[in-house]
Amino acid sequence: MLPVLTESYGNASSIHHFGQAAKQRLEIARRQVARLLGARKATEIVFVSGGTEADNLAITGAVGASTRSTKHVITSTIEHPAVLNVCRELEAEGVAVTYVGVGGSGVIDVRDVRRALRPDTVLISIMHANNEVGTVQPVREIAELARESGVLFHSDGVQAAGKLPLEDTGADLYTVSGHKFGAPKGIGALYVRDKVKLAPLMRGGKQERERRPGTENVPGAVAMGRAAEWINSNFASETARIAELRDRLEREILASVPHARANCAASPRTPNTSNILFEGIEGEAMVIALDLKGFAVSSGAACSSGAVEPSHVLTAVGLSKDDARSCIRFSLGRQNDEHQVAALVEAVVASAAHLRRLSPVAVG
Repeated sequence: MLPVLTESYGNASSIHHFGQAAKQRLEIARRQVARLLGARKATEIVFVSGGTEADNLAITGAVGASTRSTKHVITSTIEHPAVLNVCRELEAEGVAVTYVGVGGSGVIDVRDVRRALRPDTVLISIMHANNEVGTVQPVREIAELARESGVLFHSDGVQAAGKLPLEDTGADLYTVSGHKFGAPKGIGALYVRDKVKLAPLMRGGKQERERRPGTENVPGAVAMGRAAEWINSNFASETARIAELRDRLEREILASVPHARANCAASPRTPNTSNILFEGIEGEAMVIALDLKGFAVSSGAACSSGAVEPSHVLTAVGLSKDDARSCIRFSLGRQNDEHQVAALVEAVVASAAHLRRLSPVAVG
């Protein structure tokens, strides 16, 4: 990012030398992100501020561009709030929305999506990988169903980018967020298949081919492109390494902590995520205990921190509200190594034993 911040600071929409130097870097980044997503054309990549904006643009843009008199959207009960809250807003505006459930596996049944289709369905929006339990959804099959039915398919790939192959999702619209795979916060992208029409969220200039107005965040885009390039070169070895660390972490915690179990462990999952239920232990207490030992974990999605209600994802996969409040999500990344995993297991075992001694709730 530093050369863009100090040497090529021009506005990428300007025709002078400084602007064109910035434009050149922006377009290189666009091609790098396009390769990560398997896009046929770099022009199918729209740079935005992050995953939330990309989801909003995809869903409201697709619905807004539809000329049908009545409109119906299909999504799932385990989507990120950036999808669910947009769908609720659309419902308030008169758009019909069907929420497909998942059951204990945390994986959507394509047959349920098929049953939800209606003559006025304009969009299916199903995430590629869940942000809390890591379950991988059958996006390719859903994309084929959508295409057969003449319906657009959007997938929130924020949790999948850098962790799963993205070249063959089949999606018409696909969301990624830079900070999930090595870029800074505040930059994201929406893949828009060629000839797919979107109504813009905002009004302004003609940047991003009139799909997202506003002066482009060139430093963020350049960083996102470089991160995408790194993933393209290191994907297989890095995902295998992280999966091995995740499996070791999960295996050793479950062997050492009584009344603990991994949620959705039998389903296909992203290689970095483990969500573990510690019966009788308040999740927030475990988060604090591990934070004091130098480990950052969560008791739900970061976007829901401070929420009083238990995770909607965990209740959707069949957990009671009390059990949902007793779950911890562990997420590993390329900064982590086996020594940190060993230390984390030790910290979890000690913290769980301490919190159980304090807990008035009997387990077992």
